[in-house]
Order: sequence, then C-alpha cells, then structure tokens
Amino acid sequence: MSIQKLPLEAVQKIRQHIKSSLVLPESENHPNSQASDASAGELSDLESLDALGDWFKFASVPEEAANAPNTEGQWFVSTINPGVAITKLPGLSLKPGFRIVTYLNRAPDSGVGSTWVVPEAMSTTAQLEEALQHCGDITQPPHPKGALTDLMEAISGDFSPPSFIVASLLRRELQELGALGKYCKWSHHRLINTVPPQVKWQWRTDIPKDLSPKVRVLENGKTAIEFFTCRVVAPVAIFRHIDQYQPGQYQATSVDQAIAVI
Repeated sequence: MSIQKLPLEAVQKIRQHIKSSLVLPESENHPNSQASDASAGELSDLESLDALGDWFKFASVPEEAANAPNTEGQWFVSTINPGVAITKLPGLSLKPGFRIVTYLNRAPDSGVGSTWVVPEAMSTTAQLEEALQHCGDITQPPHPKGALTDLMEAISGDFSPPSFIVASLLRRELQELGALGKYCKWSHHRLINTVPPQVKWQWRTDIPKDLSPKVRVLENGKTAIEFFTCRVVAPVAIFRHIDQYQPGQYQATSVDQAIAVI
C-alpha cells in the first residue's frame, strides 16, 4: 500500500476552479419575481373588463413560459453547462457522447438543483423539458430519459492518485450545484489540514495526527482518499471524508463523519 499526501493549497485551488466554473446565471439563481407584478399593473390601467377584448383567448400559459426560471417552486432546465468545469481539471475528462445537465427549483429564499448525465442524443431542450411533465415538488426532481444512475459513471481519467481527490471534489460540487439557503450543505465546508484553534473542540474520535489530504493506493487496485473539512455554520464541526474507489472507475462509496464539535 502506498500513501501520497497532497498540498492543501493545491486541493483548494482545484475546488475553487470547479466552483468558479459552476456559477449560475443570475436570472436563474435569483429569477426576477417582479415580471408578474408588472403585467398586473398593465391590466389595472384598463378602464373596464370590456377593454380586455379577446385577451382571454390567450389566458393559458405558453409551454415555454411554464418552463422558464421562476420562484414559484416549479422545476426548469438550467442553461449552464456543468461539463465546462471538467475541461481543465487535471487527470479527469468527460467521456465522449455524454452531456451534464442541471434542473433548478427556486423559492424566494431558497432553492435546489438536480444534476444528471445523459447521452448527447437524448439531451435536446425538448427531451430535457419532457421530464418536467413528470416531476413533483422540490423533493421530486425531474429524471431525464437515459440519465445515468451515478453521474460519475461518465467521468474518465488517467487514474493517477491525485485524480481521485479531484473526482471527490467534483462530485460534491456537482451535487451541491443549485443549492440555496437552507439547502446548502457542502458549501459550508472549508478544507483544512490543521485543527482550527479558535474554539475548544469536543472530540468524538481520537484526534487525527495528520489532517492533510491523502490518497492510499491498495494492493488490490482499489483507491481510498481521506481529507478533512470544517463546517463553518451551526452546528460547527470538523469532518473526516473518506471515499473508496474500485479499480478503473471514479464512482465512490463515501463516508462523511463529524469527528469533533463545539
């Protein structure tokens, strides 16, 4: 078994690159909720209902409007291309013939996202919007046809030890994509390699001797990574993250454990 330590600064830069590549358009992150108010203002200027003429013939909402960004809790397809985040990542690439797509759900003070990998042949706007007809509330996201069960199935690479750390960060950022307000989780974690000294920690396990990011390549070809974060919002805690990879793939089984609290 070999163990490779990675500099925290390098891992932080990788994470920052991914985050900066996954910035949603403001029109989708915080859709303008004033549009309907403006329309209502125009109607109020009419002198009587008679002035509406034939407007009621067009009372139904056009399909494209129903699928537009909104704060009404209705899912819509994002215009972001999450695959851009992978293009410059060391050691990783998106397999040919696949596309990463994201759906968003927005409320006035919160929101979530749901990111999938689909075959390019099934990724037209019409095909992606078809899934909107079969979704539910914020807990029941759209499931596009042909979507892979695990989006990391579509990730390939050189399978070097550092590439597994990169894969672990990528997966977490993609899973967090679109989260706002109370639905943010991973966004509140900061990568660390030492115990933050500002508070008195209550340890749930033995205090780790070394918190630096590590990659362990096992004799059977499996790979395990370990890194630590501090969650900076209540409940504040130090977390140990362990991801295990089977040979020749970037799909992981993960354990995220709070090992110290305040």
